[in-house]
Amino acid sequence: MATARIELKTLLLSVLSVFSIEIFAASIAAHVAVNGLVITGGTRLLQIAAISAILIYGDSGLVAIGLSKTTAFRGLQRGLYWSIGFGLVALGTGLILLILGINPLTLIGSAPPTQPFKIFLLFLVGGLIGPVAEEFFFRGILYGYFRRWGLLPALLLSTLLFVLMHPVKPFALTQTAGGIVFALAYERERNLLVPIIIHVLGNGAIFTLILLV
Repeated sequence: MATARIELKTLLLSVLSVFSIEIFAASIAAHVAVNGLVITGGTRLLQIAAISAILIYGDSGLVAIGLSKTTAFRGLQRGLYWSIGFGLVALGTGLILLILGINPLTLIGSAPPTQPFKIFLLFLVGGLIGPVAEEFFFRGILYGYFRRWGLLPALLLSTLLFVLMHPVKPFALTQTAGGIVFALAYERERNLLVPIIIHVLGNGAIFTLILLV
């Protein structure tokens, strides 16, 4: 991946926008009785729109984070290939943990919702909107900026921030592994759709397992 893809101005504007939207959403949540996933979904959509606008009007467009019409199909295709490989590794790891007497589900989730509408929101927000927003910010912006210092610093810093921004501790192991894989896939393919697909399918698989077991 080319170095210095994301400029400092783009980084600062993106960080400011993301955290400003988070603060605004928190203030709304404190005064309005709305399902938390609804607010989170709206927050993530606003963040995607803000980062997209910053890139389009202040940088070299969405191509700066590896998104373009000409590479969309390849991104989807490669994302599926990476997802299959990641899924097989996760399955193997889960089986090893079971053999060792450890339930892998205790490492990845908590009590799932039971109402159909909340389950729908879980998959829509947590399984689709959230992963897209996170890949825009953590891989597209943060990794894209840190990459000027080399692969290892970009990988470690973007993954560390990705984990720290998720306060649910049982997910730390999953998020660390995910953050590393998302960054490596982005580095290898130079297409943000690849980690987006892995992230979306990975979250969907985790939510499905939590609901079924």
